[in-house]
Amino acid sequence: MGDEMRTEVYRLHVSIGRISPMIWRRILVRSDSTIADLHYTLQTAFGWSDEHLHRFHIHGQDYGVGRAGGIMFTANSSAVRLSSFQFRLNESFRYEYDFVAGWEHQVRVEGRLALEDKGRYPRCIGGRRRAPPEDCGGPLDFIARRDEVPMDVEELLEEIQAYPEANDLQAIRDRAEYMEELHEWLSLDSFDRRAANHQLEQYAISRRPDGTAERSRR
Repeated sequence: MGDEMRTEVYRLHVSIGRISPMIWRRILVRSDSTIADLHYTLQTAFGWSDEHLHRFHIHGQDYGVGRAGGIMFTANSSAVRLSSFQFRLNESFRYEYDFVAGWEHQVRVEGRLALEDKGRYPRCIGGRRRAPPEDCGGPLDFIARRDEVPMDVEELLEEIQAYPEANDLQAIRDRAEYMEELHEWLSLDSFDRRAANHQLEQYAISRRPDGTAERSRR
């Protein structure tokens, strides 16, 4: 149905629910891209690792990239094109990632734009804040942990000094892991759009000639 229509560009606003301040991305995707394309695009734009199950809920039906031992979908995600849904302006649908944590993304069609000859798609054109760290729990756990992270220098130094002295190899490893985790939580307000677009461009390059998608390695 949608394949005969002229290819255009959807401007999508995507936000993670039940979190304040809002974590969001604004992306441009071609209407002839597939459900699989959109899944990989969202994973890249938010910096998720694609380690957990996911699904889209669009027009009363679930779609997604099937995984062994996970949800099996009726439709082939690499064959269902976004144009087939004939989205209206301001229409929304849901994208869920990690069913245990319950990260629910609202995807809203903000605009339907003309395809630019030299435009690069998919492309992220805006966004704020990093996605929650993987396996940190759901929205409530994330907010609670985020609010516990020391934000001023003196408090941060006290927390680091209170950590056990690194007097053996395991203690050194534990301290390094702690510092890496702390850095991740302290940088939640940052979002590197340029890095996201670089990965999206690599993904676009990796697409096979038959139109299906093969995600590039990070």
